[in-house]
Amino acid sequence: MGVTLRVAILEDDVDQAELTRRWLTNAEYSVDCYADAGSFLRAVRRESFDLYLLDWVLPDLSGIEVLRKLRAEMADFTPAVIATAKNEEQSIVRGLEAGADDYLVKPIRQAELVARLAAINRRAGIVPGGNQLEVAPYAFNTSGKSIQLRGEALNLTNREFELAYFLFRNPGKMLSRSHILETIWGIDNKSVSTRTVDTHMSRLRKKLNLCDENGWKLSAIYQHGYRLEKTDS
Repeated sequence: MGVTLRVAILEDDVDQAELTRRWLTNAEYSVDCYADAGSFLRAVRRESFDLYLLDWVLPDLSGIEVLRKLRAEMADFTPAVIATAKNEEQSIVRGLEAGADDYLVKPIRQAELVARLAAINRRAGIVPGGNQLEVAPYAFNTSGKSIQLRGEALNLTNREFELAYFLFRNPGKMLSRSHILETIWGIDNKSVSTRTVDTHMSRLRKKLNLCDENGWKLSAIYQHGYRLEKTDS
């Protein structure tokens, strides 16, 4: 897969949630499970994820209602999949109209689940194809792990390149420190502290010269993480 992707599962069936978590963990995803809409929504307000897998029928809000809250109230457009036993065309259309990126009919099958999530991630640009990314005035070469600013090469370590690339693949999105740690330092690396993220971000801000002149700014979100945004200029 190349990078560790974070998935939040909203599923009130404990056995189903654990089975799905195990499937996705084996596919090298990092997975968090939530049994009710309330705990899920609280989590996504303080954390960041690459993809949501939402059950339709839940004890409090339905998966469709959760999805509408994400899209309309929270302006959260993280790719989302609705999973349910409802397989009528009308139900599928409702899910897609509410903002779902795909639809899985239960019982979920392992190979289909992994393949659909991979396809959604490719469409969202989370798993890049090719080795070039241009976000003016920056140009990334992933094969050589190099970045140019207006044609001039920047002196970055491999880790700094990976961090910069991750930020520019997610412009405007709040990325939590734990999400950054898992993606850049590895899912099983427990020895790295969030302070390391702050240090690297400070260094990267200077090396990339993220400022109004170059059209980008990197903001620290108190007690949450970081957001890379285009400036008005």
